Amino acid sequence: MPSTFNAEGRKIGPGRSAMSVAYALVPMRRPIPLPIAAADFVALAVGASVAARRVFGTWVPWNAPLHGEDSIWSLLGFLAVGFLAGLYLSARVGPAGSRRPSYAGAMVLVATSLLTAMAGVVISRGYWSRSFLAWTVSVWLLGSLAARLMLRQGAWSERVVIISDDFRLVTDLKASPHLAIVDVLLPSGTPPRHMVPRTTLVLDLRAVLSDDMAQFVSTWSLSGAPVRSLASLYEEQLGRLPLVHIARGWELAVPVGRSDYEPLKRFIDLVLVVVTAPLWLLLAAPIWVAVRLDSPGKAIYAQTRVGRYGSPFTLHKFRTMVDDAEQAGPRFATPGDPRLTRVGRWLRRFRMDEIPQLWGVLKGDLSLVGPRPERPHFAAHFEREIPFFSYRTLVRPGITGWAQVNYGYADDVADTVEKLTFDLYYVRHMSIWLDLQILARSVWTVLSGFGAR
Repeated sequence: MPSTFNAEGRKIGPGRSAMSVAYALVPMRRPIPLPIAAADFVALAVGASVAARRVFGTWVPWNAPLHGEDSIWSLLGFLAVGFLAGLYLSARVGPAGSRRPSYAGAMVLVATSLLTAMAGVVISRGYWSRSFLAWTVSVWLLGSLAARLMLRQGAWSERVVIISDDFRLVTDLKASPHLAIVDVLLPSGTPPRHMVPRTTLVLDLRAVLSDDMAQFVSTWSLSGAPVRSLASLYEEQLGRLPLVHIARGWELAVPVGRSDYEPLKRFIDLVLVVVTAPLWLLLAAPIWVAVRLDSPGKAIYAQTRVGRYGSPFTLHKFRTMVDDAEQAGPRFATPGDPRLTRVGRWLRRFRMDEIPQLWGVLKGDLSLVGPRPERPHFAAHFEREIPFFSYRTLVRPGITGWAQVNYGYADDVADTVEKLTFDLYYVRHMSIWLDLQILARSVWTVLSGFGAR
């Protein structure tokens, strides 16, 4: 059989794992999408022109009437250098191989250029205009975001060739509207004779490759064509982590890590709750009265839930069930649950019963966004039945979350496993951008009643 060598001249023998082959290859070169780069450059030019008009009274920046030896060319030059550096960095925001314009990429591009211009002016002691920079950056950012919004409206898909024998994951990926699967190859099989142009090779890192397949992967990567892992593609396309069933249990295909975003997330939670306090306090008063008048019992009930790192905490909600709803023991709510009160059904329909949980956010027990906090009885059961279930507690539980807006309500082990794939995705990818997306989708969840019971 033919031998395969990596970029360092080391032999890749038969039966090597896909993981070892992937690590032996050179890093994939990520091209900068030209339509996005062109749109960003036009937005920068328009921003500089509008800024010159507002600050200097001319549409052409280099015609600005400055005093003495002052020149705006150095400032424009630093912005241009920052633009090039920002293009390089913004192309690396988001998963490799994805051609869809990223809003985060626009933020990175503009911020990089602004910081470069500020640093350059300080070091060179060149001409400086805060008004000019402010107008340029503001118009530029709005233009870049608007361009991405338009580019994202069109149909888009990523062409891929997948090397994997896990057909369950491949079947899941076929449901993605933004993925065109050109071919599926067996890791131990015979590779095609030629590469497929304008296509990403997707590699299952758990697979064991034949010698010919390892050579095919090496040739593909060394040519500069994109190579991605199956797990990363699965996460990007489906918004969940792949939990792969194996003979003696479960394997987490991608490790779950910690996020440096947590301190900022906590600060944002506090600010949002305090700023909106007049609104939710105004809503809470009539709801409290309605619950008390509708049925006997307290308007707000307390319940123990499992919080961060498995620590118990007390959660408060408006009561939606009759006062003795769990005399026979804890159980999940069901559609048309007879234990619900008249007001309780309405509160659950629009999630108004969760308003008292904002007090838990102020205390630090909860976050606005995070995995749903489970009751100890159910959590203990799921931890016995579902490996990795406790990983959800690596972050603060939330009032709303990625699993809630994607999957809705779960009332058995099978549904909880499905929700866990979304929860672990959130733990792994937690960011301000994902939180904003969840909060925006939660508005629709409230209005539509999705997943309410």
